[in-house]
Amino acid sequence: MSNMQTMIELKSLDESDREQFIKDNQEAFNYGALEEFGVQDEHFEEDGQIISRETIEKSIDTGEAYRIMQDGHTVGGVIIKVDGEHGDLDILFVSPNAHSKGIGYAAWREVEKRHPEVRVWETVTPYFEKRNIHFYVNRCGFHIVEFYNSHHPDPNDPDMAEQMDDQFPDGMFRFEKIMK
Repeated sequence: MSNMQTMIELKSLDESDREQFIKDNQEAFNYGALEEFGVQDEHFEEDGQIISRETIEKSIDTGEAYRIMQDGHTVGGVIIKVDGEHGDLDILFVSPNAHSKGIGYAAWREVEKRHPEVRVWETVTPYFEKRNIHFYVNRCGFHIVEFYNSHHPDPNDPDMAEQMDDQFPDGMFRFEKIMK
């Protein structure tokens, strides 16, 4: 990527775009898993999807959902939750045809600008998402602070232990970014 900053806009998700947002999100997550594992394996939640419709809908309904726009075109999406000085990055995805163009980083920087009150951001990603791990640690300044697995599930997510066994038997990383 060049030093020129990628110009994007975060646009609040419209109800009329909800279905396409879900499909685009699933396509982006499936792309990463297919790159890593090839066609179909145990990491898919439902009907060949890495991330289920139910997971995305719950995230949309309980968070702030945005479309990532570039030059009037949809290139991804982001869902965050903010509670005072704590923020959760629930979902961030960039369309596969727009990867490696600085869009995800520009979107993350915009999220940070919109929420200067947040002192600690948190997110999780499966162990196999090398691209995401690189992005969060090397580009966005997050640190890996915990490794969830069947022996150490997320204490704040009672469903995670079962999900770990079924979908992510090799675990997920939890990341934190302490804002300066």
